[in-house]
Amino acid sequence: MTWWGLVIEGYLATQDRLMGEIAERFGLAPAPFDILLRLVRTPGHRMPMTRLATEAALSSGGFTKVADRLVAAGLITRKPSPDDRRVTFACLTEHGREVAEKARQACAEILRRRVLEPLGPEASEALADAMRTLREVNGTS
Repeated sequence: MTWWGLVIEGYLATQDRLMGEIAERFGLAPAPFDILLRLVRTPGHRMPMTRLATEAALSSGGFTKVADRLVAAGLITRKPSPDDRRVTFACLTEHGREVAEKARQACAEILRRRVLEPLGPEASEALADAMRTLREVNGTS
C-alpha cells in the first residue's frame, strides 16, 4: 500500500503545482481549464453539453455553474443543435480558443518542467503506459 500512496501523493503534488500555475497565469480553476482543453481539442471546438459534463466528471448542476461562468467570461457560447432540439452545444468563442490554446501551451511547458525533466523520457513514457493500462482495465467506458 505504501507504493500506491506514493503514486497518489506524487500525482496530487504535481497536479496542485500544475493547476496553481494555470490559475496564476490564466485565472482558470481546474474544471473550467479541463472544459476549455476538451473543447479546443475537439473538431469544430464544440461538444454537446451533456457529453462534456460527463467527460469532465461533473454533475449537470456543477457543469451548468461552470458553463455559466465560462459564458460570462466570453470563453464559450451555448448553441442549440440544428438537428435535435434536445441538444445544446458548448462552443468556444474566438477569445475562448485563444485562451485555451495559450493555456494548453503553458500546460505542456509546465508538464515538461515538472514531469518530463525530473523523470526523463523513458520513465515518463512508462508512466503514461502504466496509467493507460489501468484506465483500460479499471475504466467504466
